[in-house]
Amino acid sequence: MTEQWHTREDIDAARARFEQAIPGWQRPSAWAIGRAADEDTTLFERINVGDSYLPAVVLATVCGHVDGSGSYPLTVDELDRVIQLLAPAEACTEMEHPNLGVMRAMRADLGDDDLAVVVFIGDLGEHTDDPGVRSLRERLSLNHG
Repeated sequence: MTEQWHTREDIDAARARFEQAIPGWQRPSAWAIGRAADEDTTLFERINVGDSYLPAVVLATVCGHVDGSGSYPLTVDELDRVIQLLAPAEACTEMEHPNLGVMRAMRADLGDDDLAVVVFIGDLGEHTDDPGVRSLRERLSLNHG
């Protein structure tokens, strides 16, 4: 039978296992998933600030992120893998799973050659030349500034 996480404690334990499996892992201050609109702009489907660390670390596991800030393209196969790794969380009905829902909706809209983009921000004040990180920072400043 496939693993299922029925309680918040199960989800916390799964998150801890994923975090321990990435040497040097640091939780991001913010992270988001979306699609590249062009070379310099990402259209974010879901933004998380200071929370939702299980989906963040699962995405990091698949794309190879460890700490700091950066953006990563995700193929549909990689997005499928993230969804598969997060699916056991749905067994916990005491909480919603909006990130997983957004990822499934995105996957349904992506063609086989399309890419999703995941962006991590380690420090909200850190300078970067990464266009995905800049795009997320701009979006956060519009929402919070």
